[in-house]
Amino acid sequence: MIVVGCGRVGTALAAVLASEGHHVEVVDRRPEAVRRLPDSPRIRFHEGNGFSRAVLRSAGIEHADAFVAVTAGDNSNIVSARTAKETYRVPIVLARIYDPRRADIYRDLGISTIASVRWTVHQLHRMLLHRHLSPELSFGNGETLLVRSEVPGYLVGRRLAEFDVDGEIRVVEVTRAGRSLIPGHGTPARAGDLITFAVAAAALGRLRGFLDKELGT
Repeated sequence: MIVVGCGRVGTALAAVLASEGHHVEVVDRRPEAVRRLPDSPRIRFHEGNGFSRAVLRSAGIEHADAFVAVTAGDNSNIVSARTAKETYRVPIVLARIYDPRRADIYRDLGISTIASVRWTVHQLHRMLLHRHLSPELSFGNGETLLVRSEVPGYLVGRRLAEFDVDGEIRVVEVTRAGRSLIPGHGTPARAGDLITFAVAAAALGRLRGFLDKELGT
């Protein structure tokens, strides 16, 4: 694994990967950044830019399984990521992007991006306005989520398929009496059910309104 950027994110990621048994090559242009890294035989530090071919070769780019660019600069992250993907054909390439408008452009180029501003906004919005919906997983930059909620009493006995809204909300799983099941078209809701919804972030308010008739929050 190659991680470009030895700030808080890069350091934490390198530490997690190393603890799982991966060999991590960390690249940063600031020599003092090495002091952030934990003492691990699985982590090596390389001083230089993440788009320098000499530095990347020193880090073993030709044999890398994954490449992650998490410096503080969008341009540096994208140039590094494109070099890894287009020149060295690294199988997995990820880049952090602060400008959400640019993230979509680079995703179209085949580079997976984490738009941290957009993701943070989605998370804050959910925590402020949809606090009783328990988040399980998010996709992309938070545009689609898996959330869980207990079934409101007034919906008990109705078919779970009735909760679906085309393109916005879909029931994908139910935990009932401690056992998980994928509901069929005619599966009814029962008291105590914990429902997992796949929901578009833009439709969280609609789902909340649907559930709040009973929850009163």
